[in-house]
Amino acid sequence: MLQSEKPLLFVCLLAVAGYAADPFLEGLGQAGSLLETTALIAAILVASLSVARHAERIAQKLGDPYGSMILTLSAVLVEVIVLVIVSAQAGSPTLVRDSIYSAVMLDINGILGVAALIGGFKHGEQAYNDDSARTYSVMILTAVTVSMIIPEFVPQPKWRAYSAFTVVAMLLLYGVFLRMQTGPHSYFFSYSYPEKKTRRPVPAGTVPSWRQSAAVMALGIVAVGALAELMSHSLNRSLTGINVPVGLIALIVAGISAAPEMLTAFRAALANRMQSVVNIALGASLSTVILTVPAMEVMAMISGQRIVMAMTPLQTLMMLVTLVVAAINLNDGQTNAIEGMTHLVLFGAFLMLLALGL
Repeated sequence: MLQSEKPLLFVCLLAVAGYAADPFLEGLGQAGSLLETTALIAAILVASLSVARHAERIAQKLGDPYGSMILTLSAVLVEVIVLVIVSAQAGSPTLVRDSIYSAVMLDINGILGVAALIGGFKHGEQAYNDDSARTYSVMILTAVTVSMIIPEFVPQPKWRAYSAFTVVAMLLLYGVFLRMQTGPHSYFFSYSYPEKKTRRPVPAGTVPSWRQSAAVMALGIVAVGALAELMSHSLNRSLTGINVPVGLIALIVAGISAAPEMLTAFRAALANRMQSVVNIALGASLSTVILTVPAMEVMAMISGQRIVMAMTPLQTLMMLVTLVVAAINLNDGQTNAIEGMTHLVLFGAFLMLLALGL
């Protein structure tokens, strides 16, 4: 167990050393702080990949839909931790909104787009349960409308009341979703694939138990939080005096949490298991909106400082087009390379707009 977790142990030691050396690193200058930030982002990715790897092991034992749910929840937990810490240091009222928007663009247009493209080139049309795609799409659209479009029309004196409503609405929506996903409608989120025979049986005792995997996940999440705190310090030092779009920081936060999901989704697409890709990409988007929003709204109500959750008109347009294209593409129970390419073009447009500062 220790042998296989050497990278995570190294990352934990790096976090301890980073806290000890943080006061002395302030004199590095912008170039040195930028290198430090890059190293810390890489360390956070290592820790989050370790979390995702053990979440995937638990997921394999549980099977769909429970497995995909564990994967998406672990990714959202990592994102919330990084987002809370970075937003507290950055002091930007729009960072939470931009991070959620970036995460949805990355999950649906990025992950689903690449997975459908490479899977389509290798296998042609890839089958999945279209009930899951329809359920995810309508829930994402509802959650985004309630939490990120309507707030634009809520006046400042009434933001607390609407924030409280949003928290309750999101939790109720997620509660019903969990009931469906794990209860009588669990078949919506699964698909029967022919089982492949493993050539080499895995020796007993070589795979960690679920308790060991849960312990490593907990250690990895603690490491992510500690490293995110250090990264927020170095990021502030490296960006001093530089006009960097907040969207770039938001994309970094979204990318950190989505990196493990990308690897899992791409492996599933190459293995012709598109149901896992749909569950991961759309499930992560839904979990990001429906869980991150109430967590951040509660913090805003406690602090008394309103956060800007309403998307800009351009963000709203990109979000709605993305969800409409996903609903159309995922309506027939099969994906192909053309559908993947449409999402990739939308993701390219998102990156271009980000580069232009829009």
